[in-house]
Amino acid sequence: MPKQVDGEQRRADIADAVLRLAARDGLPAVSLRAVAAESGLNIGSVRHYFDGQRDLMRFAMRSTIDRVTARLERRRESLRPFAELTRDEAASQLTDFLAELLPLDAPRRAEATVLVEFLIAARVDTDLADLAHEALRGTLTLARRIIDAMTRDALLPPGAADLEAERLAALLDGLTFRCALDPAATPPQACRDVLRAHLASLPRP
Repeated sequence: MPKQVDGEQRRADIADAVLRLAARDGLPAVSLRAVAAESGLNIGSVRHYFDGQRDLMRFAMRSTIDRVTARLERRRESLRPFAELTRDEAASQLTDFLAELLPLDAPRRAEATVLVEFLIAARVDTDLADLAHEALRGTLTLARRIIDAMTRDALLPPGAADLEAERLAALLDGLTFRCALDPAATPPQACRDVLRAHLASLPRP
């Protein structure tokens, strides 16, 4: 009997090969032939699951966004309500939570590096523009929800939400970029320290 192939798992495996290639060699190195070699498949198998390189790239970018989102959702379930926390406790909890977005270990560094590559490519590639917009807006949306929750629980003064959400999103984007592209200059602990210092310095009510 022929071996049954899980199509979704095969697509996920191929997307992982794209991420490894892009993290190691850059996005220009990603071709159907290179992905086939990286995933241990023949090129016909890759073409069976993806219409072409554009389809493959979109799926890989979608997968990267989704896995980061899923990791944040899992962490969110264990967060304590801000109403139960002091300012310092809230800053520590948020540092641990938001660190999931930062390239602080090898898997997250690979994700962040590839996401940076995709975002830069999307500047001139309209096929990726909507996903790039989603990724960038996602960081701001997350920052806004956090700041709004802190304001509701009297950890931040009223009227500061818009500015503080923009500041937090910009810090997360900047740390991601710096830590992904030059991890030696901005090591993981430095990223955490900068994030923790920012959260602790938010205006008090």
